[in-house]
Amino acid sequence: MDLKYEEIKSYTKGLSRERLLEIIPRLLEDERSTVRALGKKLQNRIKKEAKEYERINRMKEIERGLKQEGYILIAGIDEAGRGPLAGPVAAAAVILPEGFYEQGVNDSKKLSPQRREYLYHKIIEKAVDYGLGMVDSHEIDRTNILRATYRAAAMAVDKLSKRPDCLLLDAIVLPGCDLFQKSVIKGDCKCLSVAAASIIAKVSRDRFMDDLHKRYPQYNFSQNKGYGTREHIGAIIKHGPCPFHRDTFIQSIRG
Repeated sequence: MDLKYEEIKSYTKGLSRERLLEIIPRLLEDERSTVRALGKKLQNRIKKEAKEYERINRMKEIERGLKQEGYILIAGIDEAGRGPLAGPVAAAAVILPEGFYEQGVNDSKKLSPQRREYLYHKIIEKAVDYGLGMVDSHEIDRTNILRATYRAAAMAVDKLSKRPDCLLLDAIVLPGCDLFQKSVIKGDCKCLSVAAASIIAKVSRDRFMDDLHKRYPQYNFSQNKGYGTREHIGAIIKHGPCPFHRDTFIQSIRG
């Protein structure tokens, strides 16, 4: 290539995958080490993207099977916040469009907060429909966390503007629901719509806990999100619980 390195680097930005595949062999054969290094970097990027595409495609297998059975509007459902000592349990229901693809969608627990926020906006932007349900700590104490989780998931489904044909859930089945349901163990890792729901639920709940932190900074909810960290437990022992703590979860640590 007669172009200077910086010109080549600038030229390759924004090129399609197909065009890069045409150019990379020439970059790898260039006499300049900087150009060869650029070619190798682009080659690795394409390999990484291809691997990610395959992973996302595998996460669509269960949805594809359900659609072949006639279920078109499939709502993936997942929750966040079953284990914390404070705050609500949240659940989301998400219906993704045909052909949805966004790099990085996965079980929300495997993602950084920054990546979750980015994907949250992408999912909201592209989803056919989504709904969110939250059940507060008082109802968790009054019933139990499992019933509260069912309630949050049912609320999320009720908030969908489109009635789904099928619910795809992560290891639970909603009692009293007349929709067809398919429960998948580790569904947030295996099913794209469930993973998307896990991101919506997690980000929504984290935002709630960030707001709660402003009212009760002594518990550092912005960092622990209500989970039982050593610092959080120490704050409960020192200050006592706030109205958003789950009494049934903290009885054993009250000082």
